[in-house]
Amino acid sequence: QVQLVESGGGLVQAGGSLRLSCAVRGRAFDSLATAWFRQAPGKEREFVAAISWNGGSTYYADSVKGRFTVSSDYAKNTVYLQMNSLKPEDTAVYYCGRGSYGQKDKTNFGSWGQGTQVTVSS
Repeated sequence: QVQLVESGGGLVQAGGSLRLSCAVRGRAFDSLATAWFRQAPGKEREFVAAISWNGGSTYYADSVKGRFTVSSDYAKNTVYLQMNSLKPEDTAVYYCGRGSYGQKDKTNFGSWGQGTQVTVSS
């Protein structure tokens, strides 16, 4: 069974940067993509970015394009989310999940991790 473990969250000032990690534990012999979602208090979990199983393709939510970059290290079984030019509205718990490439709806993803809190102060 595949387990995802997020880390790297924290408190940062607006304009700052953070890098989140999503460690994929267990054997995953499939072609599922890995995606980042986020959930702010009182709001639905929303798509942020995703990367294909081989790291060759990525796609992003419009709200983070040009600021966030998703990447993967196959040897370490880890997916990263580099977040630059952070804004207070980026404050949320960030989760990674696995699902079909090209999807943005959370119902198409599973194996969610426990999440990591990102707080951006103004």
